[in-house]
Amino acid sequence: MAIDLKLLGEKLSRYRSQLKVDLDEISEATGIPIDSVSSFESGLTAPTGDQLLILADYFKCDYGELISNEPETTLDRTDTLFRRFGEEFSKADRWAVREFLFLCESEHFLQEQLSRPTQRSFEFSRVGTYVKGHGEAAAAELRRYFHHPDHGVPMDVYSDLRELGIRVFRRKLENSNISGLYVRHPYAGDCVLVNYSEDVYRQRFTAAHEGAHAIFDRDEEVVVSFSWDAGDLKEVRANTFASRYLMPPAFLRRIPGSTDWNQEKLLEWSARLKVNPTALLIALADEGLITNEDKDRMKGAKLPKALKVDPELSESLAPRSRQRKQELLERGLSSRYVSLCFAGYRANLVTSSRLVELLLLDGDEALRELAGLYGEALEYAG
Repeated sequence: MAIDLKLLGEKLSRYRSQLKVDLDEISEATGIPIDSVSSFESGLTAPTGDQLLILADYFKCDYGELISNEPETTLDRTDTLFRRFGEEFSKADRWAVREFLFLCESEHFLQEQLSRPTQRSFEFSRVGTYVKGHGEAAAAELRRYFHHPDHGVPMDVYSDLRELGIRVFRRKLENSNISGLYVRHPYAGDCVLVNYSEDVYRQRFTAAHEGAHAIFDRDEEVVVSFSWDAGDLKEVRANTFASRYLMPPAFLRRIPGSTDWNQEKLLEWSARLKVNPTALLIALADEGLITNEDKDRMKGAKLPKALKVDPELSESLAPRSRQRKQELLERGLSSRYVSLCFAGYRANLVTSSRLVELLLLDGDEALRELAGLYGEALEYAG
């Protein structure tokens, strides 16, 4: 198939604009002369196959998408995202979003190749126009879907969402005002980014919140959730869903002395539920278990950071291993995704050099170090 040089050049130019990089930055990172990159963007000359692969790796995009004539691409999603919310995303955060979408695309590819497709089988039908009520009803219905009892609390919200086919990655963003975002990817499906800059309990709430957007807002290409944006009805619905899913009303009412609270008790149950005290206070007030005066009296309560354990950072890890795994999680590399990548490698679906790309690493030495960290074996590197 002949490459449409004009279309290819437009895509390269759009990627460069979205990621706020100059021609000289691309040239320095890829080794491709500036004049050549400029000529590619202008549609005047065709890159070699190797140069296309290098550019795809640099922009963290699929090689096939660069040369395809598909009407809908990831670029369209990121165009929408940065057109609407561009001022909120620094250059580093734009790259973080690009890498997040690359991970979603890579996960989709590996699952398809390994015959591990996830199929969305949960659908919620809205009744009436009460938006907050939709969040309450959907949370209850999803708990039933997963066979969580009315008085039970789901502890692994990430696993629950992934079972629905939602691609969930935690990734550190510079902008702490962004809690997370939802992207309806043209072929990878529902994609959720949770800002790893937040504390681990807040991340659980954000994951459930973004999961609500995947359930309710699939007519939107992108949704960005800000920590301060509480007035938007979509955000109210998502917050309600997250609260009811993580803190079921039936559970709250069964807590001994459910209408008698002080700070010590609040912190105890926040730790048990793995939610922040503020979220629990709001849930208790919404259920009429405490008054607004009670909520104001206890609103300054905070759990010590040491009590908040990341579910993917075992307390048994040695300090160096723990630090390295945390660094990987900050870039979106969950244990689940790493395992999927190595499964693709063992099945001969990807080479070790491709494994380096899938894991956002910078060379064979980093791959060997990561393989050792996760107890994975490499036949060779390079």
